[in-house]
Amino acid sequence: MKPSELYAEDLVYAHEAEAATGVPKAVIRQWASRGRIRRYEGDGKYSGQGHEYKTMYALPEVEALAVRYKPTPQRAPKAA
Repeated sequence: MKPSELYAEDLVYAHEAEAATGVPKAVIRQWASRGRIRRYEGDGKYSGQGHEYKTMYALPEVEALAVRYKPTPQRAPKAA
């Protein structure tokens, strides 16, 4: 998806993409670091807890990958 094809409301923060798709924020960040989706510069608004939101993602890109996302079950530690 080209940046020129996006609307302003298509850009969301990781926590908003997680709420919309059910994909964990950590997975969304992995996709971005692996080049599967693009990162965009945030608007610098603050969370109210002193943390600045710096990175935004295109929701249509996240939704396209979320269709095939299957959570991996976590293994329990082996009993000794």
